[in-house]
Amino acid sequence: MGKGGEQGGDSGEPAAQIRFYTWEEIQKHNLRTDKWLVIERKVYNVTKWANRHPGGQRVISHCAGEDATDAFQAFHINPTLVQKFLKPLLIGELAPGEPSQDRDKNSQLVEDFRTLRKTAEDMNLFRASPLFFSLYLGHIIAMEVLAWLMVSYFGTGWITTLILSCILTTSQAQAGWLQHDFGHLSVFKKSSWNHIVHKFVIGHLKGASANWWNHRHFQHHAKPNIFKKDPDVNMLHIFVLGDTQPVEYGKKKLKYLPYNHQHEYFFLRFSPFLIPCSHTLLMAIWSWLDPPRVPHPTLIPYHLQSPLLPKFFMKPKVQGKKKAKLQNWIMFLESHWFVWVTQMNHIPMEIDSEKHRDWLSSQMAATCNIEQSFFNDWFTGHLNFQIEHHLFPTMPRHNFWKVKPLVKSLCAKYGVQYEEKPLGKAFVDIVGSLKKSGDLWLDAYLHK
Repeated sequence: MGKGGEQGGDSGEPAAQIRFYTWEEIQKHNLRTDKWLVIERKVYNVTKWANRHPGGQRVISHCAGEDATDAFQAFHINPTLVQKFLKPLLIGELAPGEPSQDRDKNSQLVEDFRTLRKTAEDMNLFRASPLFFSLYLGHIIAMEVLAWLMVSYFGTGWITTLILSCILTTSQAQAGWLQHDFGHLSVFKKSSWNHIVHKFVIGHLKGASANWWNHRHFQHHAKPNIFKKDPDVNMLHIFVLGDTQPVEYGKKKLKYLPYNHQHEYFFLRFSPFLIPCSHTLLMAIWSWLDPPRVPHPTLIPYHLQSPLLPKFFMKPKVQGKKKAKLQNWIMFLESHWFVWVTQMNHIPMEIDSEKHRDWLSSQMAATCNIEQSFFNDWFTGHLNFQIEHHLFPTMPRHNFWKVKPLVKSLCAKYGVQYEEKPLGKAFVDIVGSLKKSGDLWLDAYLHK
């Protein structure tokens, strides 16, 4: 029960009295209709605000009943500005005798991580290089222009089409990594500028919705590899993941698919068809359920020009079929690229229910790195630095290598595993992890 002091609320009326709360009381307010969270020892009631949260109501709801200080710092490039939205939601503070961290988290580890973040800020590692991102966008546009010129001069023969598919697949994959940068607000100092360019890149170059991406991806970053909170491990019964879910499914005799073969149908179904089928379907559902949130104007240019074959380059009778076939082929190839790169850092790691770890420990348990090289950096969009990216989502990717030694040192100090592997091994580990989980399911299904 709260103790007397200062109290505000959702109404935004001037605070008249401070109230102090214990962690035991705060943790009770983690319901759909009752959400409190703590930021820098201040207690906020975000129940009504959650639906207006720019990052989506789910990502803020996932932190209800917890200390959200590090998540708040991680997602906002100007926390001071955001404080004006928090002020009307303030209802009190942690009681003086309460620790700053909930659930017996290692307070010294948490403080050392925050010191590390401050060090990174002092090193200007959150400042983006305009030249890097200009050149990156330039090489994507250059590939698209090259595709136009090839069709213009060489027509649509099979050799030209084969080369085109390679160029455009590369362009689309790299545009995917670039929209990721703007989506995480890691390029410009102002959030609004990042949002504008993000909508252009993901809408014009990718034909997707920025709001749809934000809605899913921020949840993944807030609670990576956590069932019911991370949409990326909500596989809708296609896969069983980790060590506990397979056994639970097996004991309950659940068999939506032959999970003991999931490492095989990963190649045949999930990898090639995620973007052409699943993401396209989800985009359509998102547009139908919540049309005001989909930036339709930014999608129009993509669908008019995609896949960069203008009408006057083809005969009217064949242009529609050829464009559709080439577009589907490019999406098919890109889907392989996207799936292998995005899954290699997470599927082989711990996937389980919520364990309420501190920010560093939760991100380290769910992510691993791939060895650095010029090719790996380019091929993965610097997602080979997945650990650093998850710890500091708003940090420009070209600075990950600079903060990496600091992160490794902190992990070594507290015995937190820092996993790094070659690119080839990372791909093999995806298959091995799926096979292990499938075997656990089969054993539980047959014998438990």
